[in-house]
Amino acid sequence: MNDALLRQLAESFLAGKLTGPSFLAQTHASDVANLGEAQIDLDRRRRCGFPEVVYAEGKTVAQMEKIFHVLLMTGSAVLATRMSPEQAEPLLKTFPGGRYNAVGRVFRIDAPEMIRGVEANVEKTSKGRVAVVTAGTSDLPVAEEARETLLWAGAEAIMVHDVGVAGPHRLPANLSAFEDVDAVVVVAGMEGALPSVVGGYVDCPVIAVPTSVGYGASFGGVAALLSMLNSCASNVTVVNIDAGFKAGYVAGLIAKNARRNKQS
Repeated sequence: MNDALLRQLAESFLAGKLTGPSFLAQTHASDVANLGEAQIDLDRRRRCGFPEVVYAEGKTVAQMEKIFHVLLMTGSAVLATRMSPEQAEPLLKTFPGGRYNAVGRVFRIDAPEMIRGVEANVEKTSKGRVAVVTAGTSDLPVAEEARETLLWAGAEAIMVHDVGVAGPHRLPANLSAFEDVDAVVVVAGMEGALPSVVGGYVDCPVIAVPTSVGYGASFGGVAALLSMLNSCASNVTVVNIDAGFKAGYVAGLIAKNARRNKQS
C-alpha cells in the first residue's frame, strides 16, 4: 500500500470514519476494504475497467457513507444506483460534491484528482461518445440511469428523447446526433420495436433496454424484452428489464475501448 493511501486511512480512522478492524484490514490488504457489512473490491478498476458500483436499495445511509469514503480515498469516482430521495438527502450533506439525479435515482461523486499530492489513477480524457435514445417520455427514468452511468464512466452522453415508432418520422430527423458514436443505448417499453429500427441506421452496437412501461399485455416489460431478443437487426443486443445501469456500463466499456483503439 502506498504512503498516500495509508495516510488517508489513518486520518479516516482518527476522524472516526473507519473502525479499528476496518483500518487494520485495509492496511493489510490493498485490494479489498473490509467494512464488516461490505467488502469493497478496490482492484476492480484494474481488472474490469471501472470501479465498484453501489446498489443503494436495502443499504443504510451509514453503510453507504463508509463505502463512499473508501472509494474516494482510493481515487475512485462514486456511482450509487436505485437511491431514494430519503437516502440522498443526508448523503448530499456529508458529500457536498455529490450530485443526485432524482429521475434516474442515481448518486454520483467525481473522483478526486489528487490524493495527498499523489495523482489519482483517473483518466481525464473522454472515453468516447454514446447516444441514449428513448421511445417515449415514460422511459426517462431508465434512460437517466444509463446517462448517469455513462458520465461516471467518463463517456459523453448524447440524449435523444421521444422518437418511438408511433411517430416514425422523428427518428430520421434526429440521426445526425448519432454521428461518430461508439454505441447507442435504446430505451423502450410497450412492444419494444425501436431498437430494431435504430439498428438499421447505425454502424455500431445497439444496446436495447426494455422498460416496464406499457399496458396489461406488456407483462411489466416482458413483451418488450422478447421483442428485442427477437430483433432482426444484427447489431442489437439486449439487457434486462429497466436495466439502465447495465446498458450504460456496457456502452461505457465499448466507448472506452473503441476510443482507445482509435487513439493508438
